[in-house]
Amino acid sequence: MKIGIVGLPNVGKSTLFNALTKKGVLAANYPFATIDPSVGVVAVPDERLYKLADFSQSKKTLPAAIEFVDIAGLVEGASKGEGLGNKFLSHIREVDAILQMVRIFPLEESGNGIMHVYGDINPLRDIKVINMELVLADLESVNKRIGNISRDVKRGDKDAVKENEILEKVQKVLEEEKMANTLALTEEESKIIKSLNLLTSKKIIFGLNKRGGVKNLDESDSTAFKELTNFIESSGYEYVVLDAKTEDDLKDFGDEEKKELRGGEEDGIDELIRKSYKLLGLMTYFTTGPEETRAWTVKVGSTGPEAGAAIHTDFKTKYIRAQVINWQDLLNSGSFGEARAKGLIRTEGKEYIVKDGDVIEFMV
Repeated sequence: MKIGIVGLPNVGKSTLFNALTKKGVLAANYPFATIDPSVGVVAVPDERLYKLADFSQSKKTLPAAIEFVDIAGLVEGASKGEGLGNKFLSHIREVDAILQMVRIFPLEESGNGIMHVYGDINPLRDIKVINMELVLADLESVNKRIGNISRDVKRGDKDAVKENEILEKVQKVLEEEKMANTLALTEEESKIIKSLNLLTSKKIIFGLNKRGGVKNLDESDSTAFKELTNFIESSGYEYVVLDAKTEDDLKDFGDEEKKELRGGEEDGIDELIRKSYKLLGLMTYFTTGPEETRAWTVKVGSTGPEAGAAIHTDFKTKYIRAQVINWQDLLNSGSFGEARAKGLIRTEGKEYIVKDGDVIEFMV
């Protein structure tokens, strides 16, 4: 599952990516992970994993992981091919969700700092520029598809007529300069237009990038910052305030040193990773033992056999049952034997819906 980092030039995308990759995981443990240098396989922070590893005295500890893709900066006119427009848009189509980086740190008075393509700091404008380029690109895709099926619609092809009705709904929303994800579609309607892979139908999270040692927008202009966060929340999105430059600078320090150097502030990047993981509709279950404790990633709502497929495809087809216990219940019991004696370890069949934090042993 990939999250694409997008934004205007000079808002901190690559700085964030550099900080994220320091939180990366060994690709050898994730056989389908890309080796593309613009993609970082990033560990999902989860204290439960390390508590379970300590409980089992495991030799290896393997976290859950998601991928972040560093996408080139967008400029106004990208939908018409300006800058790296076409390449930029094609890269976004390949990701599952979008992390839109927004600059809230100021221009330096000396003029020697990081410039902004518009010469001033206005994050709400920046968001609207990016969203408009995504809307225009999608509108072109929708209009093209409507044209392609027009003959089938005229001759009364039922599938084409149904698709055209849905496309016209999406077209209307886009013409109103709104994102396609603001349109309530049924599951069937969503499946019909899925092949278009619309940019504005993807889930979005915002990273509000500040900088240490200066007055950022949330400190210098609380009204503008409130307008920004109100816009994000009213659009149904989440945001995380982070300092990509500081986290990049601290990436080679240990956890305790980082806490001290941050002056007590939270690590916004860890929060961003956790929220991004949740945004993708993912959750974690665990396997644990002396050799290895591992966090496995599955979609929320997965059944036992579907969750088992994360370990090996045979686990889905050959699934018989599973032994399941909540991670905290296991730790509180002190051992698997004690947990079993207390009746806390359950036997679950094929219909079981896996819960976040389950510790599972599969029987196949």
